[in-house]
Amino acid sequence: MHYQWDFSQVFRLLPLLLEGLEGTLLLVAWSLLAAIPLGLLLAVLRLSPSALLRAFAGIYVAFFRSAPAIVLIYWFFFAAPILFAFSPAPLTSAALAISLQAAAFFCEVFRAGIQGVDRGQWEAAAALNMRGWTRFRLIVLPQALRHVMPAFMNRLIDLIKTTTLASVIGFSEVVYNAGRISSQTFRPLETFTLLGGLFFVLLAMIGLAARGLERRWQQEARR
Repeated sequence: MHYQWDFSQVFRLLPLLLEGLEGTLLLVAWSLLAAIPLGLLLAVLRLSPSALLRAFAGIYVAFFRSAPAIVLIYWFFFAAPILFAFSPAPLTSAALAISLQAAAFFCEVFRAGIQGVDRGQWEAAAALNMRGWTRFRLIVLPQALRHVMPAFMNRLIDLIKTTTLASVIGFSEVVYNAGRISSQTFRPLETFTLLGGLFFVLLAMIGLAARGLERRWQQEARR
């Protein structure tokens, strides 16, 4: 059977798809704002001399890395009204679930970067009488971030793709709106082909930006 492709009806509803993309980017932004600092804190705890802190961070990372993201999203959306007597909005539930899980993955990325900084850098900063936090913020962290940029970008791309699961609780992100367009136009192939192209462009732009940043850092390192 020969299929007749027709994108005209889908393009007519393109503003609805772009509205969903706006929701996706909002969810990504909120998730990153929580996941990056939490992941960095967990990385520091995993490298702490305290066995208790290391154990806490290790259990957190093990739990959230093994839990399916869709289960976490469902849990925060449906369990919060029962356990905490308030009903979070779909955006809040999805952002909590995604950021808490992403923090576990970012933790391992940051930990590898911190451990990859040459020990001599720590000792040189200590010789300059830099205190612990100042030494970490000014000397160790910038170098660690440069080391982990490729891995960090991979985790960022995974986070962006994970946000599509927020459609299961009715959050108006790009996949949810694509489903609405598909049901209105009866053109699922065209709708999700366009959606795939949209994600390809978005993630390609992020990849290009990351490679540009890496090249800039390499040039600075040679000076």
